[in-house]
Amino acid sequence: MMTIELFTALLGWSLVINIIVLLFSTLMVVLMRETISSIHARLFSLNKQDLGRAYFQYLAQYKIAILVLNLAPYIALKIIT
Repeated sequence: MMTIELFTALLGWSLVINIIVLLFSTLMVVLMRETISSIHARLFSLNKQDLGRAYFQYLAQYKIAILVLNLAPYIALKIIT
């Protein structure tokens, strides 16, 4: 049986892992933009301007998902316990 404390810990570690993945993805897009853009442009037949928009949209949506699915429930559980 999963207790509230165990579920809170699960959400906390999930939050940490997701933030690390977001930071790593952001660093890779910033530091290796040309390399990543050329690979993705060939794979998906997109121009580099569209890829920049796609990268930004991916990072923004991932950040929102982290806030809604990890941080908000974690804070709510911390408040009630």
